[in-house]
Amino acid sequence: MLSAILFDLDGTLVNSDPVHYLTWQEVLSEFGISVDRDFYQQHISGRLNSAIVQDILPQLSLEEGLKFADAKEARFRQLGTRLQPIDGLLKLLDWSASRQLKQAVVTNAPRANAEFMLEVLQLTSVFSTVVLAEEAPRGKPDPAPYLLSLERLNVNSEGAIAFEDSTSGILSATRAGLYTIGVASTHDPQQLIDAGANMAIADFTDPQLWKWLESNS
Repeated sequence: MLSAILFDLDGTLVNSDPVHYLTWQEVLSEFGISVDRDFYQQHISGRLNSAIVQDILPQLSLEEGLKFADAKEARFRQLGTRLQPIDGLLKLLDWSASRQLKQAVVTNAPRANAEFMLEVLQLTSVFSTVVLAEEAPRGKPDPAPYLLSLERLNVNSEGAIAFEDSTSGILSATRAGLYTIGVASTHDPQQLIDAGANMAIADFTDPQLWKWLESNS
């Protein structure tokens, strides 16, 4: 019986990927690095900033890398004031509330970004539980963030599902034992299935999602 729904944030609650993509193109151009979609998917999407900077800009010191990442996210917040929820999300949240299911956001996003996006989406009051990668021993793709969310909600993995848009997030959720649904906002549906997702949907209006929800609630 379903008792909780766990959501990634970037690319799952909101299609923030185009804004992140634009921001990374802008900030990395200062280092002479050209970011196309393949580069973005391979080196950036779904990863922690610390890993991204270490991979792409190894010449930066730890302090310089932190400053660079902070500046990138500040620029993202400047550009992201018109973000909108993924289609069908509000219907799903209403459905979840009507069944008194527990809900949490589980994200690799920095705290300032998570708070910013939830405020822009007017969902701050909906999610009283927000688990940040920085609060867990390790971020996604490690299962630690999802295991922490299950602990905070006081539910087991058999009673919860996760929505994720990236291969990194899907690995994290499935490794925590969660039934995981891929949201194909940033990756091809087959990539999400190949990463371990039990199902891949275009957005939260997908009929196969609602058929599954109604049969498992």
